[in-house]
Amino acid sequence: MSRNALEICLKCHELIVDNSSRIECDNGSCGRFCHRKCTELTDDQLKVLDSVPNLRWKCDMCLGKMETGAKMSQWLENSLREHEKRLEILEQGLEKRSKLDDSPQTPPLCPFLPNTIGRKAVTITVLFVLLTLMLGVVLATTTNLFDKTLNQSKLSDVDDSRQNIPINSTIDQDNIGGGLILRFVERQQWLAQPPQKKIPDLEQPVKLVIVLPTNSDDCTTQAQCVFRVRLRQSFDIESVQEDDIVFNFLIGGDGNVYVGRGWDQVGAHMAGYNSKSLSLAYIGSFQTRKPSDKQLSVTRLLLQRGVKLGKIAPNYRLTAASKLEPTLTQYKADALYQSFGNWTHWS
Repeated sequence: MSRNALEICLKCHELIVDNSSRIECDNGSCGRFCHRKCTELTDDQLKVLDSVPNLRWKCDMCLGKMETGAKMSQWLENSLREHEKRLEILEQGLEKRSKLDDSPQTPPLCPFLPNTIGRKAVTITVLFVLLTLMLGVVLATTTNLFDKTLNQSKLSDVDDSRQNIPINSTIDQDNIGGGLILRFVERQQWLAQPPQKKIPDLEQPVKLVIVLPTNSDDCTTQAQCVFRVRLRQSFDIESVQEDDIVFNFLIGGDGNVYVGRGWDQVGAHMAGYNSKSLSLAYIGSFQTRKPSDKQLSVTRLLLQRGVKLGKIAPNYRLTAASKLEPTLTQYKADALYQSFGNWTHWS
């Protein structure tokens, strides 16, 4: 199903029902939408976008595709700096336009045109040049202020001493999460199709967290993992006749967490346990190969966040699917389960 079948706000992820409240990314065939109120622009700034010719708005995801070579720390700092500059330029442009329009004694700016026409033409030209220059700088970087703030708070949650899991000191250029931070790849980011029908709510907090493999090829980059997750959803819906992808979360080899049914909806991972557990599915097959350090690191962060949010009980039990159903061969993943042997809640 195409990602444009429903108009979903890129920021708040809610359905856009009123066309007058939306704004569309003007980047070729992107076609993403956002609530005007979610763009973080003021009403005056939005009016400038509507009134100035050839001035276009692009979504954060399209802006984020323009650079791949910057290092992570530099990318985050540049993102914040350019975001603030863009808002500052918009404010300065509005102030200039207001001063020029409110000054009746200003001499003609264009001697060959009537005074009012000359003033408006030059004002619009100045605004257009300033905004074009600023947008050009922004397009050379990536703007994701929300991720920066969220990631900094999540880094403070890491407790390396309890689980003794090594964490790499660098982050891959094509992998923002890398296991160092709890980064969710939301459903619209991996191009999920909507559930076939409404999924029941999960009673929380759950006391059981089930670990199991997807029994697919593994993945080490977000592009690979997105393909694996999307393929798994198609299999669950079309071949197994489920209403959606069966897992609550999927842990990729890139160190990111891919949202399946999420915290609040009942999974379909194991009959008899679905309504009282959360499922963490590891992308790959782990009968002999252990999960990566990134996968184990982000698992710990995910469990800590679940407890903080009240989604997982503090005294939860972390267990293997094969322990609950030893006769089912599709849950066999000895190397995966052995990796949790010294974890506090493992049993």
